[in-house]
Amino acid sequence: MSEVLPPVPFDPELEVFLNAMPNTGQGFTLEDVPAMRELTSHITPDEALEADGFTVEHRAAPGPQGAPEVPLVIVRPAELTGPLPVIYSIHGGGMISGSHRQALDVMATEWGRELGCAIVSVDYRLAPENPHPAPVEDCYAGLRWVAEQDGFDPERIVITGGSAGGGLAAAVALMCRDFGGPALLGQLLQCPMLDDRNDTPSARQMRGRGIWDQQNNEVGWTALLGESRGGDDVSPYAAPARAEDLSGLPPTFIDVGSAETFRDEDVAYATRIWQAGGIAELHVWPGGFHGFRMFPGARLSQESAEARTNWLRRLLSR
Repeated sequence: MSEVLPPVPFDPELEVFLNAMPNTGQGFTLEDVPAMRELTSHITPDEALEADGFTVEHRAAPGPQGAPEVPLVIVRPAELTGPLPVIYSIHGGGMISGSHRQALDVMATEWGRELGCAIVSVDYRLAPENPHPAPVEDCYAGLRWVAEQDGFDPERIVITGGSAGGGLAAAVALMCRDFGGPALLGQLLQCPMLDDRNDTPSARQMRGRGIWDQQNNEVGWTALLGESRGGDDVSPYAAPARAEDLSGLPPTFIDVGSAETFRDEDVAYATRIWQAGGIAELHVWPGGFHGFRMFPGARLSQESAEARTNWLRRLLSR
């Protein structure tokens, strides 16, 4: 029987936000997925982005063989021309929900305007209707299309994602390494969902606490992998923590809260990149729960956002 560990305390300022949220710490099942998707359906209208000085373009990349096209939304500062660096973004949502329109306004302001980048966000097929490999293959197909377009600098593409999107970003980076590109300038993994085994000390000690706990994580991974979840034959392109070799990856930024499910698998991933001779920057934010950066007024959220932007600035200036 697994040892029950005491939970890590939440940052006091963040805990105020967390306690104000409905249904915090309550688990869900696959039957709850339609309602979850409704909760994450809010998007920033194109008109709001355009009024703020950005162009918005909707495109569709050729999908994987035999699969539908992959929708993309491209946001860039209206005043910029020429091949631009690209932040290729993969949305979160536990593999079962979310939209490629999530946080577009934030990324456009913090990275598009601040760093002079195009933001390209991909809309992948969701589980359980579309289990592995559909989500990661969609993300990879979209990236390959982006690397071939004249308006983007193919030598300055950074892949990013949060939660499930962070896990998919890590998996796409492995595919880029293993299948001949595109070459990535870096990968920015925000509290990434990496390990389908879902049994680290942090997963156990934070069960029933925060926004995404061990029980919810089991639902997400089971939706993606079915009965193979936690077994011996899970692909690293589904769960990147399963990769035996983490050499040859681009410079990596990983951040995660100390009071969340994914803490230990994310720390282990950064450690294994270093052990393979790679470059990784790791931030573990004290008292941060999963998704804490959705509360931008909190000091820890501001510091974490600044760290991500500073890493991107250093990377893009090389």
